[in-house]
Amino acid sequence: MSNKNDKPEGKEPESSWKDVIYNPRTGEFFGRTGRNWGLVLLFYLLFYGFLTAMFAFTMWVMLQTLNDEAPKYRDRVASPGLAIRPNLLNIVFNRSNPLEYGQYVQHLESFLHQYNDSEQAKNDLCMAGQYSDQDEEPQKKVCQFRRSILHHCSGMEDATFGYAEGKPCVIVKMNRIIGLKPAGDPYINCTSKTETLLQMQYFPHEGTIDRMYFPYYGKKSHEGYVQPLVAIKLLLKKEDFNSEQIVECRVEGSNLKNNDDRDKFLGRVTFRVLVTE
Repeated sequence: MSNKNDKPEGKEPESSWKDVIYNPRTGEFFGRTGRNWGLVLLFYLLFYGFLTAMFAFTMWVMLQTLNDEAPKYRDRVASPGLAIRPNLLNIVFNRSNPLEYGQYVQHLESFLHQYNDSEQAKNDLCMAGQYSDQDEEPQKKVCQFRRSILHHCSGMEDATFGYAEGKPCVIVKMNRIIGLKPAGDPYINCTSKTETLLQMQYFPHEGTIDRMYFPYYGKKSHEGYVQPLVAIKLLLKKEDFNSEQIVECRVEGSNLKNNDDRDKFLGRVTFRVLVTE
């Protein structure tokens, strides 16, 4: 009599969950033989290799159309924006506390380092009132803008830039735009937006921006170029302390835009100053 526990001869053993990972009878790993896995890997290697080569070729072709000296398309912004230094739109400090206004003094000192007379001595003395056209020159000359032009706001006469006496200096500069040649005689004009009449001093005189600093030819061609600056010294009086002053500066006297409602920094900048004692 045969035993019921005896397995019929020739019957394959039952599959287990381990066979899903590796089947020793068929040599399959996760349902594929070594040859099949090799073909799959070869396909994806060739496929992604082709995509990488096509992407690299496309980027190479695009880079051949670029100009190292200037952007190919630069007609979106015809007028520059204005920015101030210290690079804060809210200037708040106690004039009796050097720790509070020290950050502004340090920022101005660091920013003006490139305008030191010793640094600018290597640049050219250009003809005032005339554009510095250098289209045919491979390496463009740089016109001097000496820090000493800013007088009381240069940090040379007063190392605290007026912050210790509660009459702080703020420096206004135009952003760089390659090829910009503003018509007329541009200058910076600042007005108080509060009811209090606020007196100001401009350096250079009347906030002028000389045309000799235009046009700008780009970082690579115009190495060492520095933007012309206008410093405004806020002549705050005792009654102006402890109350916020709102000042708006605009570029005037030229064809540069300064009243675009969609861009509050196009040709203008507004900042707040609060001096306490």
